[in-house]
Amino acid sequence: MNVLIYGQVYKPNHRECLLEVLKALEKEGIAPYADEAYWMQTEPVVRDHKGVTIFKNFHTNPIDVVMAFGGDGTVLGAISLVNEYQVPVMGINLGRLGFLSSIEGKVAAFAVSELAKGRYHYDERSMLRLETTADIFKNSKVALNDFTLHKRDTSSMIIIHTYIDGELLNSFWADGLIIATPTGSTGYSLSCGGPIVFPNSGSLVITPVAPHNLSVRPIVVPDTSVISFEIEGRADSFLCTLDSRFEAVTAEDKLTVRKAEVVTRFIQLHDYSFLRTLHDKLTWGKDSRN
Repeated sequence: MNVLIYGQVYKPNHRECLLEVLKALEKEGIAPYADEAYWMQTEPVVRDHKGVTIFKNFHTNPIDVVMAFGGDGTVLGAISLVNEYQVPVMGINLGRLGFLSSIEGKVAAFAVSELAKGRYHYDERSMLRLETTADIFKNSKVALNDFTLHKRDTSSMIIIHTYIDGELLNSFWADGLIIATPTGSTGYSLSCGGPIVFPNSGSLVITPVAPHNLSVRPIVVPDTSVISFEIEGRADSFLCTLDSRFEAVTAEDKLTVRKAEVVTRFIQLHDYSFLRTLHDKLTWGKDSRN
């Protein structure tokens, strides 16, 4: 088995976890590869560990699992790296909230042992695919969390004419619009008043950002829907995002999102559940009055 160690920004609190993981990988006979940009940031005691190979690409180095060290942003970066190779991701939480990086750093070595013994399961999550006439997001046009359209800088609100399967849903006068997967429902969409949706619900969430019309509310639609947009505004360009990546688009660009054919596969330990994540991350059921 080959495991890719991936991260974005190395921090001192990563050191102990990485050393324990490297020791566990060696013990289990698992070959460790490392993302070069991340590995060069690490301390010498980590970077000089024997047996670690610098990762080139998925064709040169066949990878079985990507271990993403950090927070949810790091997991999204790992998914963008994996793109459509369908390599499963194990998120090791060294950040704060950690909805996607569900395995805490203190048990990372134990997670390696469970991985070697096959004591885990796959948690498959649906993704979005962007189709556009604009030459943007060349490396990957898929997103795990969300697709958004947003005004740029300090420009006035924009109008986003939104269609479902070719039929007008609404013209949103707002700062922006979010199309979230069930996984993304606990991200930006949630902070804008959107609902929490279970991962296997087969739906998409359309959430306006600061809408001008107070009768407008988030709406849940089937994930078989094809959602397209036309944008109006005083500015020459607008912000378009796929997860943590962003590009500029214009009113002339045709934009459509739909459920992607590929899925993201997370490696979860057997004690994982979505409800438990909600309890742990949102402290549900932990009110002092209980």
